[in-house]
Amino acid sequence: MTLPRLSPAGWTIAAFGLAALLLGAVGLISPATLLASMGFTHDGATARAADDYTLVFVRTSAMASFNMGVYYLLAAAKDWTAFFAFTVAFRLVTFTVFTALVLTDTAPAGFIAVAAWEGAGALATFVALRARRRHSATSE
Repeated sequence: MTLPRLSPAGWTIAAFGLAALLLGAVGLISPATLLASMGFTHDGATARAADDYTLVFVRTSAMASFNMGVYYLLAAAKDWTAFFAFTVAFRLVTFTVFTALVLTDTAPAGFIAVAAWEGAGALATFVALRARRRHSATSE
C-alpha cells in the first residue's frame, strides 16, 4: 500500500484528522483519561450519581471525533481543497467558542490547549491554501 502524496494543506487536514481519530479512540476506551487530559477532573471522593451521564456523553462525543477523524483523513487523501477551505471557518468558530468557555470560567484553563489546537490548525490550513492559490496563479 502506498500513501497518497499530500499537499501542504492536505497535511494540515491529515494531522487534524489523525488527532481526532486517536483522541476519539482514547475517549471511547477511557473517557476519564480524555477528560483529565483537558483539565476536567473528578475528585474521586464520591461515586458518580446514577443519573450522571458525563462518561456516556464523553464516549458519544469521542465516537463523533473518531468518525470526524476518518472524514478528515479521507478528504486529505483525495486533496479535497473545497473541504479544506470549509473547515477553516468552522475551526475558527470552534476556537472562539472554546476560548470563551475558558475566559468565562466555564471550562478549566487546561481546555485552552484544545482551543489553541483548533485555531492553529485553521490558520495553518488557511496559509497552506493561500500559498497554493498564489502558486497556481503565478504558474499560469
